[in-house]
Parts: sequence; C-alpha cells; structure tokens
Amino acid sequence: MKNKDFQIVYRKGKSYANKYLVMYVLENHTEENRLGISVSKKVGNSVIRHRITRLIRESYRLQESKFQNGFDIVVIARTNAKDRTYQEIESALIHLGTLHNIIHSKMEM
Repeated sequence: MKNKDFQIVYRKGKSYANKYLVMYVLENHTEENRLGISVSKKVGNSVIRHRITRLIRESYRLQESKFQNGFDIVVIARTNAKDRTYQEIESALIHLGTLHNIIHSKMEM
C-alpha cells in the first residue's frame, strides 16, 4: 500500500483498537485484502519496530484464510505492543478482525 492508500483508509475507514493494536478497515472492492502496517518511532528503535512489523505480518499471513476478502486493512502498533509475544500480537489481530466482522465465523468455514 502507498501513503495515499493509508490516508484514504484513515479518512474513510472504520477503526477499532485494543491494548496492543489499532485496526482501520475499508472495503476496496477487489478480490483480495491489502495489509498496511504502521509502527511509529514512539514504539521503539528500528530493531523493535521491525520486529513488531514482522510479528503483525506473520500473524496475518498465518490467519489470512480466516479473513474475508475485499478489504484494505491498516494495522497500527501501539507503544505497549513493544514487548509482546507472537501469540499476544496474533490474538490482538484476531480480536480486532472479529470486532470489524471481517473474520469468518466457525460455521462459515
């Protein structure tokens, strides 16, 4: 995603947040999802920021089949995501997807 795409999702999308992440979602009218990840310098140095980015990306990649298609998703890491484990980040991501109703329920699968 490009910066312009992020701005559109921020402006027109809907957002939910939990302790570790904020998720903006906007329909993109395509057959696939686009994931954007934002980790501010407030969270930590570049090593920490890249680690969190990788955790979020990997969590999404492994859970992608649960997400409905056709959305632009922007995930923003909050400062207290810094020392979290993969499992905590993954469950935060799933939690936000559920709030947005973009995760397939067990019955649909």
